[in-house]
Amino acid sequence: MSKDVRQFVVETLEEMNYDVEGLTDETTLGPAGVDLESLALAELAVRVEEEFGVKFNEDESEQMAVMTVGEFSAFVNGRLAAAQ
Repeated sequence: MSKDVRQFVVETLEEMNYDVEGLTDETTLGPAGVDLESLALAELAVRVEEEFGVKFNEDESEQMAVMTVGEFSAFVNGRLAAAQ
């Protein structure tokens, strides 16, 4: 499942016109990484919520900026596992 979440995140970033070439699990979503700003982070969160049926609270959404792609994917997977 983690590969599916990660793949979805990468594809979504690409759809949002972010450069995903060279993106690794260690690339941060915020500054010095993908460089998503708050509106883009919110859009990513909404797309993940719609695709996987998970919900993020406001604090979690703010924490996304410092997460790496791998951490975010693992976080979503953890939420999915807890829901089962």
